[in-house]
Amino acid sequence: MHSPNSNQLNDSLAYKNYALGNLYVKNHLHAKAIQYYTNAITATTVDTFHINIKNAIGNIYLDLENYPIAEKYINEALILGEKETYESGMANSYLLLGASKEKQGRYLEAIKNQEKALQWYTKMQDKIGVANSKINIGSIYEDLNQFDKAYNYFLEAYAILKNTQTAEECDVLNNLGDVYRKRGDIQAAISYTNHSLDIAKALENSNLIESAYKDLSKAYFDLEEYRKAYEYRVKSEIYKEITTNKQNTKQLNFLLANYDSNTKEAEIKLLKESNKLKKTHQNILIALLIVLLSYSIVARYIFQKKRKAKLKIQQYKEQILKSELEQKQVQQTILERDIKSKTASLSKYSLHLSQKNTMLQEISSNLNHISKRKNIDVHKKITEVYKEIDFHLKQDNEWEDFNTLFKDIHPDFTINLQKATSQKLSPSELKLSMLLRLNLSSKEIATILRVTPDSIRVARYRLRKKLPIHPREELVNFMHNF
Repeated sequence: MHSPNSNQLNDSLAYKNYALGNLYVKNHLHAKAIQYYTNAITATTVDTFHINIKNAIGNIYLDLENYPIAEKYINEALILGEKETYESGMANSYLLLGASKEKQGRYLEAIKNQEKALQWYTKMQDKIGVANSKINIGSIYEDLNQFDKAYNYFLEAYAILKNTQTAEECDVLNNLGDVYRKRGDIQAAISYTNHSLDIAKALENSNLIESAYKDLSKAYFDLEEYRKAYEYRVKSEIYKEITTNKQNTKQLNFLLANYDSNTKEAEIKLLKESNKLKKTHQNILIALLIVLLSYSIVARYIFQKKRKAKLKIQQYKEQILKSELEQKQVQQTILERDIKSKTASLSKYSLHLSQKNTMLQEISSNLNHISKRKNIDVHKKITEVYKEIDFHLKQDNEWEDFNTLFKDIHPDFTINLQKATSQKLSPSELKLSMLLRLNLSSKEIATILRVTPDSIRVARYRLRKKLPIHPREELVNFMHNF
């Protein structure tokens, strides 16, 4: 019978340790996972295997937020990958380095590493790797508030993952929803997040369900629908607790199963030598179970207290928001009443101005006519009155009062109107615009400005040429945009 050589035995032992390390990572028992990964490295000389293990250890330290140690292992893996031209290993190394840089806020380095990972995954035609790289790059641009770039990368990733019904598809849908929310398109954000929620429910993934409910809470909060926001937040907290309980239960079952397996192996060896330690092993098992159960009870108690405290804080916040909303509504009502009052005053003021100008024009015309008679004394007196009336007609005091009142109601009208055109508007054109904003007819405007209606028509034509207005749009309607 052929016996395996030492290299084959060592490689087999390395793979077993690597598999155990992966199992402990899956159950979030990082210290034990690192121990098995280290054992795997010492048991083999295969460089490609070393690359995968070092990347795995680096990923654990990333989860533990120990970035210097994480990058040490990942860079070692990258050097070996370049030496062996191990494309898959290098792609994973760049992906992990990019994630590390992003978490440290070093975004330019993060993008460079993620783009290198993307190049390698594209070369290998690894669609999932390409999608993950694009998601990571999109996440970096989202951190930088460059939402359009983030959206494009997320959309490209979604094109790959669409209809896969996987956790990755859920993740990219949530990212798309988040970008839409931050860009102000709340309805689109809700649509994408609900799609993600449906897939998460089908997968029975409590962690993804929690994430979707949390994003929905944020979206409805932005819509100021605080009741819905609160309901989704509560659902999110419930699924967070479910996720934690599942993880704790999974860890407990795994530890018990692993302990039971190790105990059975030890018992076989011990039975061959002696049964003296049997009772000791049983006591250790009972003690371990008691410790684990106690830990689970204490952890659950602490979690419930924290959850209740968070719910109370959320309730207080909702009450504060409700109070602020009511205060804003009162202020809005007062402001609307003030605007209505000033608008009425402005309309009366413009009517009074028009009537006064009409009256004074008639008096001026009559006096001018009388002054042309031959009676010298009367002529002199009437001429003085005529000149005085003409003088007052030329004063801008009333127009200044009118202008002040107009700016109280439409404070940014003239500024916004000037911004809308590349040509500078003259003072007379601004006056005409303000009177048009009050829905006054050309005849009424002519009376106020003491010009003929034909002059107003010409002035309106010239003003229209300076403004970015559609040929068929009414000038009065256009002014209501400002």
